[in-house]
Amino acid sequence: MRNLESLNQLLTEFYDKMSSWEQSVVKETGYSLAQVHTIEVLGIHGAMRMKELADKLGITTGTLTVQVDKLVAVNLIERLPHPTDRRAIVVALTEEGLRIHRHHNQLHLDLVRDLTRHINLEQEAMLIACLTKMNQEF
Repeated sequence: MRNLESLNQLLTEFYDKMSSWEQSVVKETGYSLAQVHTIEVLGIHGAMRMKELADKLGITTGTLTVQVDKLVAVNLIERLPHPTDRRAIVVALTEEGLRIHRHHNQLHLDLVRDLTRHINLEQEAMLIACLTKMNQEF
């Protein structure tokens, strides 16, 4: 029999703790969580069109435009011509945006290191496989 109730409780608890941690870390930056997530996606995937970025963030392009405008105003993101499509633009991190991304990413790596310090390599591989399968369902 599947342990759906236990999985539900554990995933909910983990999500709540992760969200709380993320809120506390982002609070120190002076930027909103949505802005830091935008920086994070661009830091991981590089420059992209607004539609692509909105899809990765799970928001509308209208909502994203407001975020990007604010991040452009504080020189964390820049709008650039698309490298192959003269009609399009892409958004990319500035040097300061890259610095913030690297710092935030290091905080995530430190957290993952702390959270997984008591699991062995086999358990880590199993966790990666499970999370990969679960992420594919979204």
